[in-house]
Parts: sequence; structure tokens; C-alpha cells
Amino acid sequence: MPEAPKFLLSPASLPDEHRKALEFIEDVTANADQVQRRVLAEILAQNAPAEYLHRHGLPGRTAPDPHAFKRLIPVVTYEDIRPDILRIAHGDTSPILSGRPISEFLTSSGTSGGERKLMPMIEDELDRRSVLYSLLMPVMGQFVPGLDEGKGMYLLFVKSEARTPGGLIARPVLTSYYKSRHFLSQPFDPYNVLTSPNEAILCLDSYQSMYAQLLCGLIHRAEVVRVGAVFASGFIRAIRFLEKHWPRLCRDIRSGELDAEITDRAVREGVVRVLRPDPELARLIEVEFGRGSLQGIIPRLWPNTKYVDVIVTGAMAQYIPTLDFYSGGLPLTCTMYGSSECYFGLNLNPMCKPTEVSYTFIPTFAYFEFLPIHCGGNGRTAFDHRELVDLVDVKLGQEYELVVTTYAGLYRYRVGDVLRVAGFKNKTPQFNFIRRKSVVLSIDSDKTDEVELQAAVSNAVNHLKPFGASLVEYTSYADTISIPGHYVLYWELRAGDTTVPASVFEDCCLAVEESLNSVYRQGRVCDKSIGPLEIRVVEEGTFDKMMDYALSQGASINQYKAPRCVRPGPVVELLDGRVQSTFFSPKCPKWAPGNKQWDKDTGGI
Repeated sequence: MPEAPKFLLSPASLPDEHRKALEFIEDVTANADQVQRRVLAEILAQNAPAEYLHRHGLPGRTAPDPHAFKRLIPVVTYEDIRPDILRIAHGDTSPILSGRPISEFLTSSGTSGGERKLMPMIEDELDRRSVLYSLLMPVMGQFVPGLDEGKGMYLLFVKSEARTPGGLIARPVLTSYYKSRHFLSQPFDPYNVLTSPNEAILCLDSYQSMYAQLLCGLIHRAEVVRVGAVFASGFIRAIRFLEKHWPRLCRDIRSGELDAEITDRAVREGVVRVLRPDPELARLIEVEFGRGSLQGIIPRLWPNTKYVDVIVTGAMAQYIPTLDFYSGGLPLTCTMYGSSECYFGLNLNPMCKPTEVSYTFIPTFAYFEFLPIHCGGNGRTAFDHRELVDLVDVKLGQEYELVVTTYAGLYRYRVGDVLRVAGFKNKTPQFNFIRRKSVVLSIDSDKTDEVELQAAVSNAVNHLKPFGASLVEYTSYADTISIPGHYVLYWELRAGDTTVPASVFEDCCLAVEESLNSVYRQGRVCDKSIGPLEIRVVEEGTFDKMMDYALSQGASINQYKAPRCVRPGPVVELLDGRVQSTFFSPKCPKWAPGNKQWDKDTGGI
């Protein structure tokens, strides 16, 4: 069970808006079963005209029948609904999935067939999602006093958009939110004052956006009480950017003149509003970086910071040691849990250790069901659709795959997240995020599964055939020590009659990258959030040694197979100790933003 929250502030000392938000959480979690029944009834009533529901035998009716819904509507994956999604994307405006018009698509960081999934959105869905944002500071305010007396330095970024053939915008969920009235026109709230100008957040040029946001964060140094980004990887990337560009930032602060390389007019206008000559601040920053080590650099530069707000669950947990190094022991808070499909919940004990984070689901956001996960006789995960259970019926300690039914037209949709029940808030479960199903590699928002990795490696090893060399075995590793992090492939080869030139191994690196999905390639090319892929060629017999180690740790010789991904620890040390040569991708893979990318990602349909 997670440790009980330790509140510093009593409810009576909180602002009225915060007390109301906490009362809302208390009410919906105490009445989760009734709330979930109401949500399902609302979804079915709103979407009664939907062709999808009729197709599966659920007729439109004034009084929706939840029992018929559970009996008739199948549990599905994205591939099952992809034809319907493509119909909408190509301009079919009939009520296919939703009784209300689809206003845009949100591009999921998960992939299907190697490319982004498209999640339908309706006009009022952002109102529903904004509720979650309105709950974050009321929860945090119970633990940390004075958050209304300073600013948050949050590094937020938008990504490129595309238009489907039917004219609908397709963009990442956070880009949609940052460009919405909910973010840009929100009323003044002393608990939500950011150092970054909106103009910098909305700038598509990642260099100019990062530069401007860090510059403004340094200008407001004394007022900053919390820092963060969405993902841990993004925040660490910002610190490394600061390490590289601090002399230029100091020059701007000393002179009060913005660097000429910041050419975006809106960004310049946003920064000029706050930039004034401040030689003393420039000197202070120079002193801190002149010390050499970046250990504790966050509280050194922003001394009033109370915590670092980033996602550190799932694949992001690999960044915790680096964050601890930079933050000098500041709490790492992980506040909310959501996806392109819908938002799910929040962490009611945000000051807990990163390893103890659990998310309390808010039952008003969608209708939630769960597939219990069992370990089959072959050691593999098994999913039994017949055991699908409701939100209030999950069992403590059990692992489940999340299934959602949304107002926007997803029905019994398998999100792909594996969760474990950690406890309960009233009648509502609290979940640990365990992993994304099937994902083996992830650096930032990319997600590469074993099938995709295998296909990419198979394409790459074709470059070895002219030399008579072949791949004996391989595994992979997400190296996050370097910033940005990058994929590492360990290859054990059977040599041919001719030595393989280094340039051919570099071609292999690039071939792997060209074969990976568009989310990965965008991270490499546009976002610069992923570094060049690396192949480390290991000595003959290395994978036999790795098997020997696994057997020594209790693995069964009858069931052992080489893992396709390994984690930091003894196995990586074993592999690195037997590396003969290393090679990096010599250039970025192909990636094109906008409509051209839509055409490519959908096969030109």
C-alpha cells in the first residue's frame, strides 16, 4: 500500500476554489459506481446515432441499455476501428463513431503499423479534460505552501500539425491544449503563473522556443517556486541545452538585448516584454556554471524552487537518477495521468517517492473497464476478455490492461497501458503505471515494440550480405546517460570472408532508423529529442555468456530466449565489457511534417 499523504495545510486555510475542487474529488471518488453508470448512460445517449453502435446491434433508444452495451459491444484495438477512423479522416461526416461532429484528431504517440494513431475529438472534450488541470494545484497546494506567491518555470512545446484529406487537423494532444482557449485565455490564477511567454510556447522552432523559455526562466529566477516539463526526458534536455548555451543567455541578460538568432517575431515580442539589462544576474549564472559540476544546478539557479514537476513513471523512470543529480534532492512530483484517448486521473499524494506514484482515476472523464492480466504457462501475459471488470470492481494488487469508452466515440478500446491496483481513494482505485504493453524501447514520446524492432533489424542486416557476414543474435538498450538519449543495438555477428567496412555498419544504423515509426523519426529530425542510433558489435559467444548469467539468476533453460531489450545493470555491464567496435547513424532518417507526412503515414490513401 502507498504511504498515506502528509498534508501541511488544513482545508480551512485553502482558497475557496481549491476547497471546492477537493470536495469534487471527494464526492466523485466516494460515488464512483453511480458516476460511472451515469457517464456510460450519457455516452450512449449522446452517441445513439453512431453507426458503430448500430453495426454491433445496439439500437438507438431514449433510455440506453448499459447491459446490452456490455453484451454486444466488443473489446477492440486500434486496428479494429482503423477503417472507421480513415473514413472520417477522408471527409465522411456521417455519425460513424460519434453522435457529434468530430472536430479534430489527436495523434497518439503510440503507433499502428509503425505510424501514429488518430484519436477522434469532439468540441466539448477539452472542457472535460480541462477539469483535470483545474484539480492539480488544489491537490498540490495541500502539501506545498506559497505556490501562489511565485511563478512556475514550465518548459512547454507544441509540435507540427497535419490536415487529413477531409480537412481535419491532426496534432498531438498537448499541442491541441496549448493552442486552445482553455490554455491561452484562462483567467488569471495566482497558482498558475508561468515564466514562459505564450509566444515562445507556441513557436514550432524547438531551438528558438527552448532558448526563449529558458531565458525568461532565468530572468524570473527569484520568483520561480516550481519547475518542470511534461516528461522527464524533456526537462533533462533543457538542462543540457542550458549547459551548452549559457554564455549566450548571459550575454542577453547582461546587455538586455535578445540574441539575433531568435528571428521569430512573436517570440521576440514576448521576450522583450521582460528582458532588461541585469549584469548582476548574468554574473551569478556565470559563477554557477564556472564551478564545473552541474550537480544541484536547479536549486543553484532557482533557489526558491520547491519541487520538480515531471512524469517519471513508466519509461521515464530511467531518468530519475539524472534528475536527482540536477535537482540536488528536490522532490520529483508526478501529478497527472492521461493520453490521447482521454484523461484518466491524478496523483493525490504528489510528494511521494517516484517509485510509489499512484493515480486516482476521476470517474467523470470516461467509462473505464479493465482486463485482468494473468501469467500463462509459457510465462507470457494473457488477457481474458470474459473477465472484464468495472472501475469499482478491481482487486488490490491485481494488474489490468486499461479499456475506455469515451464521449468522443471510442468504445471498449484497449489503451495498451498495464496498471496495478495500489490502493483506493474512497471507492475509487489508485493505480501504479507499470508499462506500455509490448513496448521495448522508449527515449522520449517514442514507443518501439518488439515486432517493429525485429523488422528494422532485418532490413538493416541486408547490408551485411555482400560481405558474407550474418547476425547471430541481438538485443537493445535505451541509453539515457547521453543527452539526448539514443537507441543502442548489441549485435553478435558471424564473420564472412571479407571485412565489413565501418561505413557499412553506419548504413546499418541508418537503415534501422529509416525503418522505425514516424514518432521516432520526428524525435530524431525535428524535435532533436533522440540522438543517433548506435550499433555495438560484441565478441563471439557474448549471448551465450548472457544466457549463462540468466540461468545463474534462476531462469529456466527450457524457456530462456535472448531478451530483445535489456535494462541498466549487470547485463548491460556484461555486454559493454565485450564490445569490439561501435558505430553511429551518420545522418538523420527521412521525416517530413505536414500533409506530406499524412500521405506517407497512411500509405497515400
